[in-house]
Amino acid sequence: MVSIKNQRNLVLGAKGLVGSTVVEVLEAYGCKDVLKCGRDNVDLSNEKDCAMYFYKRNMFKQIDNVFLCAAKVGGILANDTNPVDFIMTNLKIQTNVIENCFKYGIKKLIFLGSSCIYPKFATQPMKEEYLMTGSLEPTNSAYAVAKIAGIEMCKSYNKQYGTNYIAAMLTNIYGPKDNFDLNTSHVIPALIRKFHEAKENNTDVVLWGDGSAKREFLYVYDLATALLFLAENYDATSDDCLVNVGYGSDVTIKELAHLVGKVVGFEGNIVWDTTKPNGTPRKLLDSSKIKNLGWHATIDLPRGLEYTYERYVINNG
Repeated sequence: MVSIKNQRNLVLGAKGLVGSTVVEVLEAYGCKDVLKCGRDNVDLSNEKDCAMYFYKRNMFKQIDNVFLCAAKVGGILANDTNPVDFIMTNLKIQTNVIENCFKYGIKKLIFLGSSCIYPKFATQPMKEEYLMTGSLEPTNSAYAVAKIAGIEMCKSYNKQYGTNYIAAMLTNIYGPKDNFDLNTSHVIPALIRKFHEAKENNTDVVLWGDGSAKREFLYVYDLATALLFLAENYDATSDDCLVNVGYGSDVTIKELAHLVGKVVGFEGNIVWDTTKPNGTPRKLLDSSKIKNLGWHATIDLPRGLEYTYERYVINNG
């Protein structure tokens, strides 16, 4: 184990759900030198701007570790409606960042991806070795292809140049700083907002699909501890760079809806719009690799939902 407490850590996407939480966890762990880069600091999809940012940040003291939390993300609707945005923006961000990590001799890169990289009908739970063994879910294939390219970049740099770039593939992440915009949000923040507004307006809640799809969810603070753990304990130079990070169990969307309704205090009707897609039938990661190294999640779904809803009410009182 190599402690990163006395190393220089850069968090890209530091104002988003994952990035801001990674910053909190690093600082709480005792890391004294944490650089925070948000979208207002630099456009990482712009080649020249990204190169200049790395040049300036490495001019007087070299960065040791980079957490690439910056990405264009969204739910089924956003991915299916704007596939060009998702593939182009993510390809540009990760290509620029990985190239500059190599240029400036960054010791370790933690590149983040998603469970949607795995085939739509992959055997469950999904192991790292299932990558590229079948067709992707069409509604988010553009985003998935971009992330698969990022994994291959990490593998290629590790193989050709002996770098230590880790590709952490995440299950569905949620938490208090989530995006609650119904046009671009993921399932949990979308459900929380829908149920809250339905309770306030005394209306039904209309949800996509039939609720049979199963999903795994990981609270964002657990994810941040996992990324810190990988930075200190995983060596991608002597092993495959791909590591799954999940909770370990899943629920149906129908079960999730009832859990959210209970947390929110909603007592109305739930209407399922079966003309809309369910998405991939099931997405459960096999996270035995990181768990065998010693990391495990600590916050279960009901408790995580309570924390997330409490913050939503405070911010949208």
